[in-house]
Amino acid sequence: MAVYTHLGAEDLAQLIACYDVGDLVSAKGIAEGVSNSNWLVETTRGRFILTMYERRIDTAELPFFLGLLDHLSDHACAVPRTIHDREGSAYREVAGKAVALIEYLPGVSPTRPTPAQARAVGAALASVHVAGLSFGQERINRLDASFSWNELEHTDQAALAEIDPSMPDTVEMAQAVAENWPGDLPRSVIHSDLFPDNVLMLGDRVTGMIDFYFACTDAMAYDLAVTHAAWCFDKRGETFEPALGKALVEGYEAVRPLEVRERQELPLLAQGACLRFVASRTEDWLDTPADALVTRKDPMDFVRRWRFYVENGAQVFA
Repeated sequence: MAVYTHLGAEDLAQLIACYDVGDLVSAKGIAEGVSNSNWLVETTRGRFILTMYERRIDTAELPFFLGLLDHLSDHACAVPRTIHDREGSAYREVAGKAVALIEYLPGVSPTRPTPAQARAVGAALASVHVAGLSFGQERINRLDASFSWNELEHTDQAALAEIDPSMPDTVEMAQAVAENWPGDLPRSVIHSDLFPDNVLMLGDRVTGMIDFYFACTDAMAYDLAVTHAAWCFDKRGETFEPALGKALVEGYEAVRPLEVRERQELPLLAQGACLRFVASRTEDWLDTPADALVTRKDPMDFVRRWRFYVENGAQVFA
């Protein structure tokens, strides 16, 4: 989440009037994430999240993203439902950009997750995978290991070194991951970006999984690896928390047991998960406008995780 485009009060009021949600009371920009502009909107009938799609999202794919939210909600997954406008559309266009209004869900994103919370998140992720099997739509993962390697390979080495002197070394590491990537694991719709700030919780209960705009059809075990890398380290990726990793996988398998081959590939899948975020964060670090209300994220946080999985992945997922 972020704010790139600024909408005036009159524009926001006119937009909200297109929905049967009451009159606009307030709207506050949300300065988190890097891909879209977002506002917390309050009306006379409640709270909602307004998203304007800015980067990495093709408007033609919005029926997939927004339809997925409604499908998962219908299958009792903890996700927000899309609010359709008075004409029945899931999204509209403002200032030449697509916007959608999404249900607001209660809860707080954990800043220091506990094993009980990690277990609950694992179970919630597995429920998405199971429900996603019947979704009926597919979307290619455009941020897979091959894409991420190509992104790093074609980034100017001097620019990489400006982020950190060791960054150029990641290109060779990335090639090794891409060349050994498994292509035949069980697939479903996956979230592929389930960081703690994309999960809302009340105590140890997951009340909402949000920001499905990287969702795609890919290996379910890869999504578990992404979540493992996102949840089981300190913010800088310097310290691994084994209790969180164990609880996350246990929670997942309580709903959907892993196949033997999925578990065997988890160390490499976790490396690929880190590669994806190194590549995307590098792009954002170098390309984000200076005046955007956005918090840039350090690619090195995931370089450190990546190196951990290279050295310890077999033991972590044994």
